[in-house]
Amino acid sequence: MIESWRWYGEFDSISLAEVAQTGARGIVTALHDIPYGAAWPQEAIAARKRQIVQAGFDWVVVESLPIHECIKKGEGDLSALFANYRQSMANLAAVGVKTICYNFMPLLDWTRTDLAAPVTGGATCLRFDAVRMAAFEIHMLGRQAAEAAYSDAVLAQAGAWFQVASDDERKGLLSAIMAGLPGAFDRYDIAGLRVALAAYDGIDRAALRANYKRFLDEVVPAAEDLGIRLCVHPDDPPLDILGLPRIVSDADDLDWVLKAYDSPANGITLCSGSLGANPKNDVPAIAAKVADRIHFAHLRNVRKDADGSFEEAAHLDGDTDMVALIRVLLDEETRRRDAGRADHAIPFRPDHGHHMLSDLTRDVIPGYPLIGRLRGLAELRGVIRGLAHA
Repeated sequence: MIESWRWYGEFDSISLAEVAQTGARGIVTALHDIPYGAAWPQEAIAARKRQIVQAGFDWVVVESLPIHECIKKGEGDLSALFANYRQSMANLAAVGVKTICYNFMPLLDWTRTDLAAPVTGGATCLRFDAVRMAAFEIHMLGRQAAEAAYSDAVLAQAGAWFQVASDDERKGLLSAIMAGLPGAFDRYDIAGLRVALAAYDGIDRAALRANYKRFLDEVVPAAEDLGIRLCVHPDDPPLDILGLPRIVSDADDLDWVLKAYDSPANGITLCSGSLGANPKNDVPAIAAKVADRIHFAHLRNVRKDADGSFEEAAHLDGDTDMVALIRVLLDEETRRRDAGRADHAIPFRPDHGHHMLSDLTRDVIPGYPLIGRLRGLAELRGVIRGLAHA
């Protein structure tokens, strides 16, 4: 497996020189300064690749080449947006970058309610708290329809939290929910979020699937011609949120994605944390089912609560059997190698991490500290080496 590290370029306080000390040799990044929907210039892509190569790395995965919201909504004349996406793919392929991670989550990327929830020992982690999310949806956004998504106990606790929460606490909750958009250009206040959500009125699960199918039909043939592998990231969290449908959340969803355009170029980013937050998902079993279409892996773990809350656990703790999952990935690599594939190795990165030690006082992107991910990478490396020599 190819040990990789997500790096946010000029927006990242962690330098490539520091990343080199982790032992990772692949970089996962994007051109985060380019607005969604615009074509990525080949010159800018080449410059970023030179920067990465000169630092001693390979640029192994683009994460992400974002999909414009109009495509997700199926809104207006989309020909220029699809053309720009295909041109970006062509420009990436021209400099040898041929694995592209993306997601089809409406409006918001990963969503958390707490960016610094306490962890035993003094570290902090990202957390999705069902009570705070209910308080946000119902009492801050005024989305009464959200009540159906929560238990009576959660609704009661949400109301109680909202009654005693200070203005700063409410602002902090909004800020945490907005923080899952690194590199994005939109940040919303409550009024702005209401307007943005209203743009999705009438778009249900079936409509969003139809828009996703249209996207695949428009871009996968070009990916095939270019030798590019596209790999969709599962929804995070894997449940409908803010009234928005989610369509990449479980085994059935992944089966639909792969059948919607049946091609090796249409694949999966296997994110053990996103899938693992859904109580019905057996992540190693899902990985085994879609193994031949896994082009990239995010390895992290979560610990779930009965009320629907979850938080980031240490990489070898939590509810997902990480050893069993890595066994599936290594077996798939063996199958590819035996089939004669030169590109049999699966790139992975330690996803998210606890904020600990000096990371606690350092300005880093939420969920992407240096030391917490280094710990995760070291643990994952040990599992991989151990299984490889078993």
